[in-house]
Amino acid sequence: MSSVGIGQRPQNRRQMMVKAVWTGIWLVYLSAPVSDLVHGGHSTGVVVLGWFGLVAFVGWYGVLVFRTGRGETTPFVFVSLMVLAAEAALLSFTLGREWLVLFVYVSIASGAVLPLRMARWAIPAVSAVLTGIALTVSGGKAYLAGLLIPAFLGGFAMTGVRELIRTTIALREARATVAQLAANEERLRLARDLHDLLGHSLSLITLKSELAGRMLPDHPEKAAQQVADIEQVSRQALVDVREAVTGYRRPRLSGELAGAQVALTAAGVTADLPAEPDLADVAEESESALAWALREAITNVVRHSGARRCTVELVRRQTLDGPMLELSVEDDGSGGSGHGPGNGLTGLTERLEKAGGALEAGRVRHGFRLVARVPAQAPFEAADHPVGSGA
Repeated sequence: MSSVGIGQRPQNRRQMMVKAVWTGIWLVYLSAPVSDLVHGGHSTGVVVLGWFGLVAFVGWYGVLVFRTGRGETTPFVFVSLMVLAAEAALLSFTLGREWLVLFVYVSIASGAVLPLRMARWAIPAVSAVLTGIALTVSGGKAYLAGLLIPAFLGGFAMTGVRELIRTTIALREARATVAQLAANEERLRLARDLHDLLGHSLSLITLKSELAGRMLPDHPEKAAQQVADIEQVSRQALVDVREAVTGYRRPRLSGELAGAQVALTAAGVTADLPAEPDLADVAEESESALAWALREAITNVVRHSGARRCTVELVRRQTLDGPMLELSVEDDGSGGSGHGPGNGLTGLTERLEKAGGALEAGRVRHGFRLVARVPAQAPFEAADHPVGSGA
């Protein structure tokens, strides 16, 4: 689910509606000015001008909150804040103490749209103006305590929320960068491995081919030996390349967790993922199987589930068969349309069984859950550490 941050422009209609609802909730505090216009005993002309001023204030406030981005320092921002402050002061002086609440909105707007270095001065300034006018307006002193604290704390609360959103965005971008760097590093590793493996082998094949060509007319037996050597070198090179590619294709669970965070965030799914696990004592085949399971599960969540939230858990369990590593992926979506397991889950089941594990997948009360289990230790390690020897 995409969110709308404080001080951020809505990027689509849905974000605009969410932000409008969120902003509209806080307009309930305008009940005091509305009540004053309805029951304050003002003349018709004053009531009309009061309604006009209130609508103008709310409209300008909405434009300021909706159209400014994070930390913008454009003249529009400064002019808008000054206009709102001036209108709040004018309405408070002319219509009475009930209109002092408008300064709370000016303070909150200052915290929402100004850079932190400016907001920390603007909010106390607005609070000071509120205090001065409240002490001047008839009966305003009684309202001061109830408005000064919301204005002061509300403004700084907005700056805190904006900093939290900025930090969250920076962390998401950093995670995406780390995942991209990890992928680039793996590509470089493969390039180095292939260069080291094939460079020597291909040079040797070329050399022996030239030598066999020169020997062929006069020494066919020696040429045949060179051809046999070429065959042996090429076969060994093929084996080395296959091993290198297998290592390249073997995913790591830490990398898949980072990729899952990026994929879920991009799909608008709220992700609840574990911290990077310590898998130093886990068999490589087990880790690879769990990484494939996570990749398949996240792919299904993003493409088929329609989920709004996805939770991933990784735990160690002691069983009768030895220590097991259990990965669970649960979402709140409707799942795919098929009634049987797809090719992805079938292949994943085979991969886990090959690693000595198992797969469980199916509907739960509020969505779909996939659980993959693999041995936490290699077979020889499990033999060295039997279950009964533990605590």
